[in-house]
Amino acid sequence: MKLIAYSIGGPKLEIRPAPATRPWLDKLPNAFGYRCLPLNIGSSHGWEVLCPGGFVTMWNGQEGLDAITVRMDKEIGWTPASHFGTGILTFHTRYLFRTDPGYNLFVTGPTNNRKHGIVPLTGIIETDWSPYTFTMNWAFTQPGGLRFEAGEPFCMIFPVPRGLVDSVDPEILDIAADPETKRRYEMWNASREQFNRDLKQWKPEAVQEKWQKHYYRGVWPEGGEASPAHQIKLRVKPFADKGAPAKAAGAPAAAEPMVSIKRARGPRIVVKRKVKPPLK
Repeated sequence: MKLIAYSIGGPKLEIRPAPATRPWLDKLPNAFGYRCLPLNIGSSHGWEVLCPGGFVTMWNGQEGLDAITVRMDKEIGWTPASHFGTGILTFHTRYLFRTDPGYNLFVTGPTNNRKHGIVPLTGIIETDWSPYTFTMNWAFTQPGGLRFEAGEPFCMIFPVPRGLVDSVDPEILDIAADPETKRRYEMWNASREQFNRDLKQWKPEAVQEKWQKHYYRGVWPEGGEASPAHQIKLRVKPFADKGAPAKAAGAPAAAEPMVSIKRARGPRIVVKRKVKPPLK
């Protein structure tokens, strides 16, 4: 399927495949956080939009639009803003996204990430038809200041089928209702308890193994491949920048009058600003 990001002007923000690494996971002893395959897949499950510049932002705890301040490291034509008040910081991606028919776009902050004092808000948008852009919003959890670095992700996206959740018929059953699953669960549970006992006793085989890898390897407790579709790593493709579309030769430009009007107004505003005396 296709996922298109239409650049709508201004600075073109970098979009990258989300990495499985996280700064806080890098600091854990023996990198044990990366042993969790569901965590790794969840971290890299999509694409991240990056801040084109660094900035410091502060919330004073009040509800007004002026309660949040943002100070960019340098002027780049892009600045997060206080658009909703109540301690919500709003980011613009500068893209209009388009998915295939029947697919929405899941929009959130970088998954499995931690940022003190602020949390990302999550939205799902019907991007297969909508000509409207969306914003990525973060909510302060307490008054104070914090910093986003240049190149730091502020948004993560991935497509999801529309109506999938609505079509699910959830049930709760006793595991005995599925004898084969019950047998394999009990086999794995017994081996896990034995493995943990061996680790505590510093038995060489368990210490060398470090953790059980049944799920990571995609194998049954008794051995053998469980699923040929098992994934240990995602191979998310980067966005291919195709640039601006070529203008068809001889094609009439219906929007020309609107463009010319805007351009005609622009110089008059600039001239007025130029004749103003400098501030003292």
